[in-house]
Amino acid sequence: MSIQSINPANGKVIKKYKEDSEQNVTRKIEQTHKAWLKWREKSFAERATLLKNLAANLKQRKDELAVLMANEMGKPLKDGVAEIEKCASVCEYYANNGTQFLADEVVETDASKSYVSFQPFGVVLAIMPWNFPFWQVFRFLAPGLMAGNCGLLKHASNVPGCALIIEDLVKTSGFPDNVFQTLMIGSKEVNKVIAHPLVKAVTLTGSTEAGIKVAQQAGTLLKKTVLELGGSDPYIVLEDADLEEAAQACVNSRLINNGQSCVAAKRFILVKGIEKEFIRLFKEKMMQKKVGDPFEAGTDLGPMARADLRDELHQQVLSNIKAGAKCILGGNIPPFKGTHAYYEPTILTGIKKGMPAYEEEIFGPVALIISARDTEHAISIANDTVFGLGAAVFTKNNSAGEEIARTKLQAGCCFVNSLVKSDPRLPFGGVNQSGYGRELSIYGIHEFVNIKTVYVK
Repeated sequence: MSIQSINPANGKVIKKYKEDSEQNVTRKIEQTHKAWLKWREKSFAERATLLKNLAANLKQRKDELAVLMANEMGKPLKDGVAEIEKCASVCEYYANNGTQFLADEVVETDASKSYVSFQPFGVVLAIMPWNFPFWQVFRFLAPGLMAGNCGLLKHASNVPGCALIIEDLVKTSGFPDNVFQTLMIGSKEVNKVIAHPLVKAVTLTGSTEAGIKVAQQAGTLLKKTVLELGGSDPYIVLEDADLEEAAQACVNSRLINNGQSCVAAKRFILVKGIEKEFIRLFKEKMMQKKVGDPFEAGTDLGPMARADLRDELHQQVLSNIKAGAKCILGGNIPPFKGTHAYYEPTILTGIKKGMPAYEEEIFGPVALIISARDTEHAISIANDTVFGLGAAVFTKNNSAGEEIARTKLQAGCCFVNSLVKSDPRLPFGGVNQSGYGRELSIYGIHEFVNIKTVYVK
């Protein structure tokens, strides 16, 4: 059996990779556990030094890695370079702050000494998606290594080259052998890895359906999980918003990574009175985005990651038009020559409860416009979803916007007058069917450690 990467811009096979046999997978698990027995004894200073080496390695090879992403999943080169720079920043963040985050916390009790200590779990399995093939991995990898854990990666099957080069980056940065290894396996083989007694925890970024399956199996084995799943992020635009700035932020968020992001804006909820002007600005800015070859300097949107995903998105658009939505921009497969996975930036207006798009996650460059009577109605619509990853509100009244973000919106990441984004300094994750647990910041590094009480009488 083999895993192959296919260039989504032209449909050509880039390379085929041999899948790991069951024996090879078992060997890698055992090797990684053996490596952990020594890695956990390394000092924070030693771990931090190697993380800084990894950050430098990423920066040095960022152009090469951006080319790989462009070939395997269609990311424009400038976006690929930015993704690698962000990966370097998260390595530096935990190298600089991990010692403080993991330091013993003294607690005054009736003991002569009592404190909380943070001890590594062991081998953590990461099941990662293709949309940010480096960033998704590094936001697990950097805190995990700093905490003294070791990692196994089951990456998406359409980015095997990215998966293997991450392993190479770790090795060439001076880390001990086998502290991080890639498993070249399909989704059907994941259950066996989760079940292995030397695998102590699982983190997954992906669809809600995939998260449920992993949580069910890990739960039966009492293994810790962190899940970052789907989202249908609402962006509320209030009557007093700066519409020019709001429209630009909304377009940027909807089209980030060609719309293929869990935390991209997907539902734009417009309070009565500003709809016409906002839609004009929004459409104008959407039309300015160039769809094309990810290797061309002026390209804003490359192809979608796979042709089947593009076809599924197109069917979602057609089903919503049939249900009564109005397409005011795009809605077509571009007439480029050859095999490809491109899709036009698209705007659907008149989205109402009962239409498929009101309930589903739309994973691609398609914006959904929903009308609201007033602020309270807009908040109600925003929260009328099974998801809860990110949300944003646009208003010139910062205090009112903050109150909405803090207490009204039911999501893990709520922003005011800004698009929702991940930042190593802030916790990232969702609620409801968008998952549980947190990545990044001090909270992310504490997810996969034993928070141990030590009491000395």
